[in-house]
Amino acid sequence: MQVESASPKLTREQQPYCELALADACDRMTLRVWSDHPAYKTCSALNGREFVELTAEFHTHSQYGLEARKWTVRPLTEQEKNELLQGPADLRAKQMADWEFILQTTRGLGDPRLRLLCAAFLNEWGERFRRAAAARKYHHARRGGLVEHTAQMMRVAKEIAPVYPQLNVDLLIAGILFHDSGKLWENQFSETGFVMDYDELGELVGHISIGLELVNSVWRKLTAENADSWTIYSPPSEDVRLHLLHLIGSHHGQKELGSPVEPKTPEAMALHYIDNLDSKLEMFAAGYATAQPLAPRIFDRVRPLPGNLVKSLEKFQQATASPGPDKLL
Repeated sequence: MQVESASPKLTREQQPYCELALADACDRMTLRVWSDHPAYKTCSALNGREFVELTAEFHTHSQYGLEARKWTVRPLTEQEKNELLQGPADLRAKQMADWEFILQTTRGLGDPRLRLLCAAFLNEWGERFRRAAAARKYHHARRGGLVEHTAQMMRVAKEIAPVYPQLNVDLLIAGILFHDSGKLWENQFSETGFVMDYDELGELVGHISIGLELVNSVWRKLTAENADSWTIYSPPSEDVRLHLLHLIGSHHGQKELGSPVEPKTPEAMALHYIDNLDSKLEMFAAGYATAQPLAPRIFDRVRPLPGNLVKSLEKFQQATASPGPDKLL
């Protein structure tokens, strides 16, 4: 894993300890190393960005969270670092499949303007896209998480499209691709690590505004290059641009949640709910794996979900018991 930071802290009793922020391809966590621990001096000397292997007996403290006993710490070799950056084989395979699905889906768009817009964006920013997280915490907050989130949203959109034939599916798919495109700056990982740095553009402007400007910039360039052919298409190109911008600007659903405008078209409303559905179900999945159990099938609340988590009802399975002898009723 990579050390994001190693911060000196004090307990309420003014006893020193070291708080380590750690990250790998799948997740991030905080570990606290107390001053009487043999690894305290080693961990306190870490200054961030190092790649290390931590071997310990882990347990969860009711107040301080994840702790460890019998620490051993060692730096990773260059080969181990490169292997770690690639992520676990199963996650790597999933993100590769998700990326291919995004490429295939956008290449299949019927509107040539949206198809060309998506291709231009992915060609220029594809590698950055594949490193970005969908959020800093809560859901898909990992290297490549934005690819997972975007691909799953596209799958949902394609499944519901036949049920709601009034939807402009080309527009909806393009909106899904671009709705979080500003997070390429707001939630970006470096090429050689799992540390999500803060970006001044992301902080000052925010991912929605960045996404709007990104689409406008690429659209202007493509319009200039295709001025003659785009004039014969219907609906008019300017209408397509405006509706796509609306999907990006309204995807949070409410002004109170950061959108400059609320959803006013079927595609915008669909995108908002698909986005919300995928993010919330990801929170449930992560919560079942990390939240404190309270009782059988019940787990402590994981914010921003509204209450304690309860495990899903198991899916029905047909009994396979052998038939008994015939009985008269």
